[in-house]
Amino acid sequence: MLPGTHHPQPCRGRVVVWGLLAAYPFGGMAWQVLHYLAGLRRLGFDAWYVEDSDRYLLSADDFSRTRDCDANVEFLARHMEAIGLGQRWVFRQPHSRTAYGALDFAGLRQLYADAEAVFNLCGAQELLPWHDAVRCLVYVQTDPVHDQVRVASGDQEKIAELDRYRHLFTYGENLGEPDCLVPIERYRWHKTRPPVCVDWWEGPPPADDAPLTSVLKWQHEAKDVHWRGTTWHWSKHLEFQRFISVAEDAAMPLELAISAVPAGDLEELHARGWRTRPSSSVADPAAYREYIRGSRGEFTAAKEQYVAPRSGWFSDRSVCYLASGRPVITQETAFSKYVPVGEGLFAFETVEGARAAIDAVGADYVRHSSRAGEIARAYFGAERVLADMMSVVESVAV
Repeated sequence: MLPGTHHPQPCRGRVVVWGLLAAYPFGGMAWQVLHYLAGLRRLGFDAWYVEDSDRYLLSADDFSRTRDCDANVEFLARHMEAIGLGQRWVFRQPHSRTAYGALDFAGLRQLYADAEAVFNLCGAQELLPWHDAVRCLVYVQTDPVHDQVRVASGDQEKIAELDRYRHLFTYGENLGEPDCLVPIERYRWHKTRPPVCVDWWEGPPPADDAPLTSVLKWQHEAKDVHWRGTTWHWSKHLEFQRFISVAEDAAMPLELAISAVPAGDLEELHARGWRTRPSSSVADPAAYREYIRGSRGEFTAAKEQYVAPRSGWFSDRSVCYLASGRPVITQETAFSKYVPVGEGLFAFETVEGARAAIDAVGADYVRHSSRAGEIARAYFGAERVLADMMSVVESVAV
């Protein structure tokens, strides 16, 4: 079991979280779900996890598309047990009424009727007819901008979908502010941040020669956004290439656990001084956590879709580095308006700024490491972030 999994008896009502823990059994996505579940349980809620989708799965064995769910269900059961919620999950087999876990299909429908709120994390769960029984649907948008532009462009399918929710939350903390270019129409978006169970990530310091790292998919083929003659790209490599020279003569080695990178781009990264490894080597959640805790910190760029319109987005991977006491050096998205930067956490916009941040961390690592942990607890601690969210969900106002 992970630390802090002996939960108090739930007393504040039943809540359900939808996510992709079984369907996409990758390290970062798994931890994202687990932080929400454990954080809600620590606040006294009877937290359940459900996957109720007809979408295809990625095999827990080799990440190929599959309809065979046995390995994925085993993966889900193991990780729910690890956080002390081994009897609080349900997985419905796609295109069937067969359910695994604590409830059958009839029990699942009753769970929806009984729940005070159902959280659709990342919008991972498509809305199905039997979800009409849910009294309070809550959307947690971890990838801002795309939905907002679709609504402003008059996309009736997206509008009909969002109309079914009582509350909309977003990681785009700067949305609606004068310096943000993202259009906000029709809906109220409540601001939130990625939560992290800090105690799960604490551990001994890294080796003195450990690199700054990150975990990423280099190229994405879809989800670009077009707004008023401008394209905001989703693929991360376009922003990373702006800072590819940073590794040359850097004060600390830089390494990427990377996927979807063409051979030519990989060769250029190596020529510019970057270390790389396949991201599949850290796909297992335990390996992912050990990779972060074995790093000296994180250096990463952000997607243009978050950067260019000043969305205020912050990464749920970066909060794991901070919780581990690992300083984070990341590209500015306007998040620095809401979270302190300059010690333990750095927001850069230029190559020179990125290099200066690396130099600062290297010059006084102990101070920046300590400050990273303080920022994680004060600004991203699961209990605090989710208490703020639940104060909205439990309010009388809709």
